[in-house]
Amino acid sequence: MTQIVALQPLLPPWALAALGVVALVVLGFALWRGLKGWPWRAVALGLVLTALTNPALQHEDRTPLSDIVILLVDDSASQTLSDRAFQTAQAIEALKAKVSLLPNTDLRILRLGDGPDNAGTLAMTAMADALAQEPQARIAGVILITDGQVHDLAAAPALPAPLHVLLTGRKGDWDRRLSIANAPAFAIIGEEASLSFKIEDQGQAPADAASRVDVTIALDADASQTFSVPIGQEMTLPLTLPHGGINVVQLSISPQTGELTDRNNAAVVQINGVRDRLRVLLVSGEPNPGERVWRNLLKSDPSVDLVHFTILRPPEKQDTIPVSELSLIAFPIKELFVDKIKDFDLIIFDRYAMRGILPMSYLQSVVDYVQGGGTVLVAAGPEFGQVDSLWRSPLSQILPVEPTSQILEQGFKPAVTDLGRQHPVTQGLEALAPADGWGRWFRLIEVTQRAGQVLMSGPQDKPLLVLDRVGQGRVAVLASDQSWLWGKGFEGGGPQLELLRRLAHWMLKQPELEEESLGAVAVGQSVTITRRTILETAPPDVTVTLPDGTTTTLPLRQTAPGAFEATYTAPQLGLYRLKQGDLGTVVAVGPLSPKEFEETIASGDKLAPIVAPTKGGIAALGKGIPDLRLVSDGRPAAGRGWIGLTPRGAYVTGDIAVEPVLPSWAYLILAALALVLAWWREGRKAGAGAAQ
Repeated sequence: MTQIVALQPLLPPWALAALGVVALVVLGFALWRGLKGWPWRAVALGLVLTALTNPALQHEDRTPLSDIVILLVDDSASQTLSDRAFQTAQAIEALKAKVSLLPNTDLRILRLGDGPDNAGTLAMTAMADALAQEPQARIAGVILITDGQVHDLAAAPALPAPLHVLLTGRKGDWDRRLSIANAPAFAIIGEEASLSFKIEDQGQAPADAASRVDVTIALDADASQTFSVPIGQEMTLPLTLPHGGINVVQLSISPQTGELTDRNNAAVVQINGVRDRLRVLLVSGEPNPGERVWRNLLKSDPSVDLVHFTILRPPEKQDTIPVSELSLIAFPIKELFVDKIKDFDLIIFDRYAMRGILPMSYLQSVVDYVQGGGTVLVAAGPEFGQVDSLWRSPLSQILPVEPTSQILEQGFKPAVTDLGRQHPVTQGLEALAPADGWGRWFRLIEVTQRAGQVLMSGPQDKPLLVLDRVGQGRVAVLASDQSWLWGKGFEGGGPQLELLRRLAHWMLKQPELEEESLGAVAVGQSVTITRRTILETAPPDVTVTLPDGTTTTLPLRQTAPGAFEATYTAPQLGLYRLKQGDLGTVVAVGPLSPKEFEETIASGDKLAPIVAPTKGGIAALGKGIPDLRLVSDGRPAAGRGWIGLTPRGAYVTGDIAVEPVLPSWAYLILAALALVLAWWREGRKAGAGAAQ
């Protein structure tokens, strides 16, 4: 039971203040007049004012509440290094025992792991959440067991009690890590890009440690290369990306004896390979509706530089105009087809006929261009089956079809072949058809297949779209000049732009349109492996090489014509290599550069500015577990070998009883008595004066 005096004024504060001033004036007047009874007058006025304040005795039935100590335990990945987990477990048990000996004190133990999305150790966020769950008036202290590598210092909460940090780790710890200083997110295919990295030692590295180290560098699934680099210096690695899409670069160094971990001895960088502005050469043999189709398609892409020439008048026209002047502007054939032909990514012959404008030697240059990695698309018209056909030029060496000189002039709906339903260029095109099916075309140049793959067919299953690989390059033949009808929406039209876009991207060797491909995507630790093929037989199992060098095989299940898939749960974080025959790829599971292993040496430097205002301390568990002491609020709460907790004395009031100190009539009687004594004292003085 606790007693306190509570005031319950009968008048507002301003009225009491006014009466107090009046009382002081009356007493001052009495002193000025020399009245001997002024003390009794003061007593009377004081009793009146006291009665007006109405003092009362408040009896409270208080139940004391226990103090709370929050123990925050860092269980992030860096806390698994060396014997830090053992140190942490020992400290927890010791603190449990020590807190249990303190009077009226409870211990709250909270654990935190790695932050989501490679955010690292979010100890301050966890601390703020823990404090929000407890009454602030009961917090006697917060103890954090960690290695000190905290990554959300800006989220540190305002602490009502001392914060103590108990550091794991050992004095002689050291670690060697490989870090990426700068890496481009994008790089142009075929052009040199640079990646900067650094190898450095942290902590107390051995005095006999070598000043140079071998670093192994691998690009995708290609063979690795090893270079010797100095430690502590930033190095620049020149790279040339071989293909579009994601290119995975891995750098690694050998683990060293005595270092904390080899998890940071490797780094993985994903660079998106993009093409520079694509250079396309479009040569139209004569003005035709399909010419606008190709021009609109290519000009609509801001990443395409288009060079377009149209032959306006054929040389057989009976006039005196030289052949060299049959184009709108001078046709720089030598510059285009000899000097700078390798600068083009794609050459399109749109209804082109051999009319003496391009010499045979220049067309042979086109053949060499394709065999060296270039691409040629032939959009054939009636001239392809005639005597001046491109077939009767050196291009016949690389064309996958041979014209029969027959032209089918009849309405037909293009159809996707069985092989085309598996090929990425035409796969799924049928789903884009209008409700009544694709619109008709009205001309097909009859050809016979010599090589390649027929993806679309016309009437009587005759080849319409044929693709082929020649040497290192690619060739495509579209045996009709009627695709523009789809673009005009004739009879509902068709996916003209999508077809031509896919066709152009296949010829430009975009990875997503490769007919034989092996890919993998990791979401968390789940890896989805995809395999695309146009072969009739199911592909064999995929061999997976884990980061530690062990291998496993995975069977593939068919999900669509030519599409196979497998799902794999990765048991480790790191780089996985996938191999199936001649195809290979890599996939990184987990963060490419784990934040938890960027700084592995235990240190309290980061947390010192947060601990200092709370008057807490930072202690190394390697020197022993500190004792617990109770200290007053505002005093230093840490010293050599000890940390302090601040008792809060919190309580809950269960019952309250209030009774006046004196009844009102008692104040009145006492005040009246004081006034009588004042008058008596003053009257006695007056009587004594009269007797004299």
